[in-house]
Amino acid sequence: MTRYFDTLGTIVLLELRQRIRSVAWVVLVSIVFVLVGLVTVSLWASLPAFGGDAADSAGIYSTIIFFVLLVGTLVTPAISGAAINGDREAGTLATTQVTLASAPQIVLGKLLAAWTVALTFLAASLPALAFTVFAGGVQLDTLAASLGVLVLELGVVAAIGVGLSGLITRPLFSVVTTYLVVAALSIGTLIAFALGGLAFQSQQTQTYTSIDYSVGGEFDPVTGLPENIVCLEPETFTNTVPRFDYVWGILAANPYVVLADAAPTTFTRDGFPQDLFGQIAFGVRSAQIAPELNMVTDECAAALAGDISAAYEFQTAQEVFDRTVPSWFVGLLIHLVLAVAAILAAISRTRTPAGTLPTGSRIA
Repeated sequence: MTRYFDTLGTIVLLELRQRIRSVAWVVLVSIVFVLVGLVTVSLWASLPAFGGDAADSAGIYSTIIFFVLLVGTLVTPAISGAAINGDREAGTLATTQVTLASAPQIVLGKLLAAWTVALTFLAASLPALAFTVFAGGVQLDTLAASLGVLVLELGVVAAIGVGLSGLITRPLFSVVTTYLVVAALSIGTLIAFALGGLAFQSQQTQTYTSIDYSVGGEFDPVTGLPENIVCLEPETFTNTVPRFDYVWGILAANPYVVLADAAPTTFTRDGFPQDLFGQIAFGVRSAQIAPELNMVTDECAAALAGDISAAYEFQTAQEVFDRTVPSWFVGLLIHLVLAVAAILAAISRTRTPAGTLPTGSRIA
């Protein structure tokens, strides 16, 4: 067992030396460090404009985490998408295959190396993240959940890239395919959700009973209502509404939704999300609720009861969270299944001796 991990570690070190030793990589990580710093300073300066307190930095923290996930999903496919077929095309993969290293060790070594390189973007963001945490407003459970899911998601992207590099012969095609898979999960799920909700529509009937302000006499200076409240006849309207509650499960596969929904949501005194995690999770949770197909708005009855605003009561975000279910674990399971399947397929294609090879494959 010790020899197995020693061989695996050697492959990881070789991959890391090949990928990180270049000046270009240092420049790229430095750019990410500077960008995260600029984003942090800009958000910190803009907090008062949004009614926030400088000591309440939960919104800044969640924004930085999403930024790191965005950078990771943009760069990791380029790192991992040619890990195996790039060596095969260069004629160096066969040299590794004739050593004591097995196919699982080769593939897992390349995966761990690509994953480690992807995590350097998170490392470049640690000073900004530490600043927001120490400034206050970030809960420890939110910190642990968001960082854990972020690390796993970067590993999933790396695994998909390495797996596709073992399945596809040409490095360019495997890198592009990895980007397409990431785009399908990140953007494609949003498009499918929007189109699916519009494809399924239901007819909604709205009944509205208002007040006749023209015959009510003098207005009460406290309530702003006529002293003599006269109700008009109810009016009925019909229209169609999209049924996003039928297709909300598509969003469970979105990595940004997984990250937002996994982080415990903190609420303001008014019951609304305090950070970007909660705001995105609130949108997904709201999509689970079926629209009311027979809406009745009785403004007159509410006015007679002394509170016209009672006719327009809305649920707070906290109330929506209490009546809906989380979906992050389903999306994370989907991602892990994709990653494991890709790695297993790459191991199968990398085993030697190979019975068949794709046309044009270079052996040495």
